[in-house]
Amino acid sequence: MAVPVVDPSLNSDSATVAAQAAPAGPDGAGAGTPRRPRRRPNHADVLAIGAYVLLGVLVCLNYWGDVEHRVSSHLPTDHSWFEWLFSHGAYSLRHLENPLFSMRQNAPDGVNMMANTSLLGATLPLAPVTWLLGPQVTYALYLGGALAATAATSYWMLSRHLVRSRAAAFVGGAFLGFAPGVVHHANGQPNFVSNYLLPVIVARVLRLGEAGRSWRRDGVVLGLLVAYQIFINEEMLLLTALGCLVVVAAYAVQRPRAARARAGGFLAALGLGGGLTLLLAAYPIWFQFNGPQSYRGLQGGVFHNWGEDLMAFVTFARDTVAGDEAVEKTIGLTEQNSWFGWPLVLVALVALVLLVRRSLAARIVAVLVVVFTVASIGPVVRFDGAETTVDGPWAYISDDLPLVEMMMPTRLALVVAAAVGVLLALAWDALARTAPTAGARVPAPRVAAEASGPEAAPAEAAGPAPARSRRWLRPVGYAAVALAVLPLVPRPLPAQQIDPPPHFITAGGWEPFVPAGRTLVPVPIPSNVHGLPTLRWSALTGHAFPIPGGYFIGPNPDGEGVFGAPNRPTSTLIYSTMDSGTLPPLTPENRRQAVADLRYWKASVVVLGAHPREAVLRDLMTALLGEPRRVDDVWLWDVRPLVG
Repeated sequence: MAVPVVDPSLNSDSATVAAQAAPAGPDGAGAGTPRRPRRRPNHADVLAIGAYVLLGVLVCLNYWGDVEHRVSSHLPTDHSWFEWLFSHGAYSLRHLENPLFSMRQNAPDGVNMMANTSLLGATLPLAPVTWLLGPQVTYALYLGGALAATAATSYWMLSRHLVRSRAAAFVGGAFLGFAPGVVHHANGQPNFVSNYLLPVIVARVLRLGEAGRSWRRDGVVLGLLVAYQIFINEEMLLLTALGCLVVVAAYAVQRPRAARARAGGFLAALGLGGGLTLLLAAYPIWFQFNGPQSYRGLQGGVFHNWGEDLMAFVTFARDTVAGDEAVEKTIGLTEQNSWFGWPLVLVALVALVLLVRRSLAARIVAVLVVVFTVASIGPVVRFDGAETTVDGPWAYISDDLPLVEMMMPTRLALVVAAAVGVLLALAWDALARTAPTAGARVPAPRVAAEASGPEAAPAEAAGPAPARSRRWLRPVGYAAVALAVLPLVPRPLPAQQIDPPPHFITAGGWEPFVPAGRTLVPVPIPSNVHGLPTLRWSALTGHAFPIPGGYFIGPNPDGEGVFGAPNRPTSTLIYSTMDSGTLPPLTPENRRQAVADLRYWKASVVVLGAHPREAVLRDLMTALLGEPRRVDDVWLWDVRPLVG
């Protein structure tokens, strides 16, 4: 998720006096301040990462019960699409084909993989795992691993750059990796849980321009990270960039002097990083918008109207221990990108009230929460599942603007979730610095200068610790945070059983019937609504044969993006017959059109396996193409004599 990190030198306003007293370095930013040693990994780090791995296993537990025959109950088609993507990465690498495009789906037109959620940054490196274990196992391994890895890199960022307490970093990292909105997307959309580079990117951005750092090295590292993230999830990268923009602007407004001191190095490194990113990603980005099967925006701007319901912020998410699926039916009409529940919202508000006076980091987090909460509402304010008459902010934004046309307002709430994760870490860290007895001295935040960097040595507070009467603060605060986040612990994702592909497909019985340059037409033809099992035929055979149709976004005749391949008359007839369950009256024109469509698809055989509508589909295809052959466990129509 988009992680709005703040330079640790902003963790307390008490840093100001020390900064003014520190000798000025070349950038005039307190470079003379002594640096504390770099924190090395210890047993706490190992335990934290181990806990995140166990949480990742827990989330995917239902898949592991029968990993080859289970898919997401909530988004089964998305689940199958990503299995297909892992197979695509393995196929591209094995055959040394351009991974930016595929002819194995939507034959004969193909699919622009850069214009879809191709996840090439994961599917290509994991190709050996897919070859060895298959796309189903790779999918489950990657899903749990991506969740755990995001929590781990968030923990690293927090413990090394923002808070002293590793327990605080653990709580914040766990929330950033397993927030309700993130776990919601784990239902079939692993690209939205693949956020492990984002904490590293943000930490790098917010250290640009620090005294004593090489702007060239920082720019090169940032450019490499951003370029790689493009091949994981461009939308989350965009959300992260927007979050960083707000953080930098809020910092500059509140600390103009320090911002001016860092501006030169910051802009130089940022420019170098941006230039390197463009150099590395120029061709893939060009291919995405100008290559074959590219498109401009989505037809009707379908995503533009998806805003977050106000009640969603205080509702428990479906896939948490406190969640209720019944509530989802009233307000969960889009995505569960916030769904914090009342306890966490109250704790977050109290933490902000208590921290904003002495912590610039908390004030910047507050700005993030307000900006992105409002932005996530969409064009119309929704409350408890109903649209109000109040315009939301997106009512004043044209859906024809570049990038905006593809954005879904509700997903801006993921930045709010990230801000809440950072706030939890700040609150826990503040509690950890609260002395339990009177007379003790409490170390101030580990920052001595506003711009001296995250390695600055901690300073000691000038006065005594709070009186004994405040001994209750730490345990009460810990309990409040725990009670707010424990209801959000994720449950295992719901999974459903799915029939395996026919033995005819998996055993290679199709090979004598499908020569090179021809397609296998499965019935039903895969689409965004129908044909989930037949889409998996391609994935589970390693893309051994091309198929028509599929699950993707491609251009319509006007160049706008639409879901799935444009329906041919025969595919429309198949879908309507499936839906009605009865054989419609057929005409010679239907039969002529079936042959024309098969010729367009470059079909070699039409294959029907076990299906709930198998009987009526067999009758339909027999009426169109003649009597089939029973080969192994499928009905097969060899159409080569018909299409030539």
